Amino acid sequence: MKLKLQKIRLPLADFCLSIDTVLTGKIVAIYGPSGAGKTSLLDVITGLRKVSSAYIQLGECILEDTENRIVVPVQKRRVGYVPQEGGLFPHLSVEKNLLYGYREDGERPEAFSFSHVVEVMKLSRLLERNIRSLSGGERQRVALGRALLSLPELLLLDEPMGSLDEELKGRIIPYLRGIRDEFGVPMLYVTHSASEVMALCDEALVMVAGEIKSQGKPEDLFVESEAKTYCLRPL
Repeated sequence: MKLKLQKIRLPLADFCLSIDTVLTGKIVAIYGPSGAGKTSLLDVITGLRKVSSAYIQLGECILEDTENRIVVPVQKRRVGYVPQEGGLFPHLSVEKNLLYGYREDGERPEAFSFSHVVEVMKLSRLLERNIRSLSGGERQRVALGRALLSLPELLLLDEPMGSLDEELKGRIIPYLRGIRDEFGVPMLYVTHSASEVMALCDEALVMVAGEIKSQGKPEDLFVESEAKTYCLRPL
């Protein structure tokens, strides 16, 4: 992945989101406390939030350049977005939720076929189920599958394991690794869990009050504590 996020300025309630960076990792963590501006940054990348200024380029495609009045519409940005609660439709079955994200766009790569996504995400036995009957982990797998079927060039995950207990987190992590390995779709992964960053990501941004305080490899930014958990290295 090469994602340029430059000249991004977005006034928020308590501070101004101010981002200038280039991301190259396969799974990049956006790490920081609640209220740091992490979700707002995802909204800017998807085009859901209007900004004072921005230059956003994914690969060779410029998604937004306010200086030159370039703004690619949300539906054409090829960005899959899994919000904190998954954003599933409770009145639809698993299969219909998956097909809601299905993008008809010429010849579909086999890796992104309906059958392959269902196989990788282990959803075949759930297709006829109602969303309300699923566990938290199952809902997250459906949300990830739906995002993949939209043929994304970038996948944004907003605290996908924030509401799961440790056992369920342990089950979801292999699916996220599978997305990385099977589909080759780069991901931005919002979290406030250092352990998730260390388990999944090869690059990390540390955000505080709308700004990047540090950026680099997770092993350079975090250290294991005596309690066998991870925390930020002292700056």
